[in-house]
Amino acid sequence: MIDLQELNERQKQAVMHQDGPCLVLAGAGSGKTKVLTTRIAYLIENGVPDYQILAITFTNKAAKEMKERLDLLTLNNDCFLGTFHSFGLRIIRENALKLGMSRNFTILDSDDVLSLIKKILKEMGYDNKEISPSYIRNRISFIKNEMLSELEIEKFFNTDIEKIAYEVYKKYQIKLKANNSVDFDDLLVLPVQLFQSNKEVLEHYQNRFKYILVDEYQDTNEVQYKMVKLLSKKYQNIFVVGDPDQSIYMFRGANYKNILNFEHDFFNAKVIPLTDNYRSTKNILDAANSVIKNNKNRKEKNLISHSGEGLKIKYLRATDEKNEVKLVIDEINKLLDEGFKKKDIAVFYRTNAQARVCEEQFLKANMPYKVVGSFYFYNRKEIKDLICYMRLILNPSDDISLRRVINFPKRGIGNSTINKLEEIANLNNISMFDAITSGKELNFKNLILELINDSNSLSLTELVDDILEKSGIKKELNTDNLEDELRLDNLLEFRSITASFEEQTGSVNLQDFLEEISLVADMSLHKEENDVVTLMTIHSAKGLEFDVVFLIGMEDGIFPHQNSFLEPEGIEEERRLCYVGITRAKQRLYLLNAKRRMLYGHENMYIPSRFIDEIDSNLLDVEVKEKNENFVKEKMYSDEDINYEIGDVVVHSIYGKGVVIGVEKTIVTIAFSKNFGIRKLMKNHKSLKKM
Repeated sequence: MIDLQELNERQKQAVMHQDGPCLVLAGAGSGKTKVLTTRIAYLIENGVPDYQILAITFTNKAAKEMKERLDLLTLNNDCFLGTFHSFGLRIIRENALKLGMSRNFTILDSDDVLSLIKKILKEMGYDNKEISPSYIRNRISFIKNEMLSELEIEKFFNTDIEKIAYEVYKKYQIKLKANNSVDFDDLLVLPVQLFQSNKEVLEHYQNRFKYILVDEYQDTNEVQYKMVKLLSKKYQNIFVVGDPDQSIYMFRGANYKNILNFEHDFFNAKVIPLTDNYRSTKNILDAANSVIKNNKNRKEKNLISHSGEGLKIKYLRATDEKNEVKLVIDEINKLLDEGFKKKDIAVFYRTNAQARVCEEQFLKANMPYKVVGSFYFYNRKEIKDLICYMRLILNPSDDISLRRVINFPKRGIGNSTINKLEEIANLNNISMFDAITSGKELNFKNLILELINDSNSLSLTELVDDILEKSGIKKELNTDNLEDELRLDNLLEFRSITASFEEQTGSVNLQDFLEEISLVADMSLHKEENDVVTLMTIHSAKGLEFDVVFLIGMEDGIFPHQNSFLEPEGIEEERRLCYVGITRAKQRLYLLNAKRRMLYGHENMYIPSRFIDEIDSNLLDVEVKEKNENFVKEKMYSDEDINYEIGDVVVHSIYGKGVVIGVEKTIVTIAFSKNFGIRKLMKNHKSLKKM
């Protein structure tokens, strides 16, 4: 039985909204997960069959948290609660034959995709050093996620490199089909294509899932948007939760306009703003509000704190990037003396490149830490090799997995043999596995056939042991070499993953297991100390919260990132990112920058981030740490609209004298001395004077 008394009035409105479209504008820390899970329980309690409810999230972590909360509210519910990709996978599994696939298809991860692209480029006569396989992979992903037609591709892909990408895409799709494989993007694209082409299938799922809930709607891309719109078209019971101010994945194809246009897509939509924040102090929220209000493309809302006034935001300006991190460590030590735990403290930065100095200084100071995003268990070579053996056992037609492990451990099977096998397979329209008839490769084929036979009677954990023994991997790595020892330890650690899967699901089905680990995208499997300071990019911090947050590198050109100066909506995206960073802090927030910084091998002088200037000065506690320099917080941008023209001579407080070579609405391009070169600057910045 759910208790609605625990909710505030607007949360209650959202939970009790039964039929028709509803948009919940959930500000940071406003209890959106609570609203989503309570609404599901409310629907079930009020007569909606649980199996007719579809709840979609973006991450496995979010789905897991929602499931745990929902289990406390309802017993044995059978609603579908998972990520877009896991839902897409379910549709494909249930309709594999309609999609022209057999049910034992395999899912390629990003590294497998990259290997396949490299191979296609080589076949086409291109050198991987001249054409980036990663770029080709990104363009293929763009084609799929934007669901571009051939006509649109030909229209948009008009440079030489993009035309090559399109040719690779066509060959890549043929290879996927031949291998009975799909990539991660296909988990979204194929269901949408099926819904668009088969009305009966679409209607089946529309009737099956009459109530649809979507978390983080502002992060949907084109294909996810189409999937949701198609499924909800018949009954219109679409309930989306999100915040356009927290849309920070434009670089991945997310379109925040999907949430801004919700009322246009669903004319009778009810809109419920959640502005009560239960996470951060008033000063922190006021700072966030004062920054984000400068964005034009948003829905107006102001977060209201339920956590008291709190301390002012501390602003520290350092001499350089090392001094900046030392200041962070000094402040952390003070916080520890006050009673804060290291695990409650996080340091955020805009780019991964900034992590190196952080790690270096934390190690010198003997301050325990973890870097989120720098380690990924499934990307280790030995783990990928083991998974490829398992995938080959499931689907012998998986040529990509076969190519990876046919000569691992070394069996004397060279590239020429592998290439010849591929030629035979292509000529006869069969898999490489079926093309094997003799030689050392036949021993490998017999090994796989033996493992396939073993898999019918072994648990997943026993199968791992079986593969390691019979393939020779265990023998290969059983040496005195430390690196081999660590790799073997990782492989043995994999056994705990299979054992946990078996314990949690009761399943020893190989396909279920491989699908499960294909969808896992978090880094929680490796062992770490519990009480450590967390270092991460602001993008990685989305959805998290910490008692104390340090935002470092708050300089124009670092944050906002210099690339954003060149993009029409770049600064607004960066400002949303700043808003996300600020609203992760519960009790204390520190903003830091440096006068000069060594980054990517070059030392440059930087001016404070415009985002600091956008924070009301009465919210800041300014502390200067620059040597031989008095720093006073002042307005960095003038309200005066200075008229610059090409050829004007200017002087900059850091870069010195320069000449204007380009003028746009708010940006002026200036050629300085060879030490600084050409720079794009905000033309009304106080550091710039027209002579």
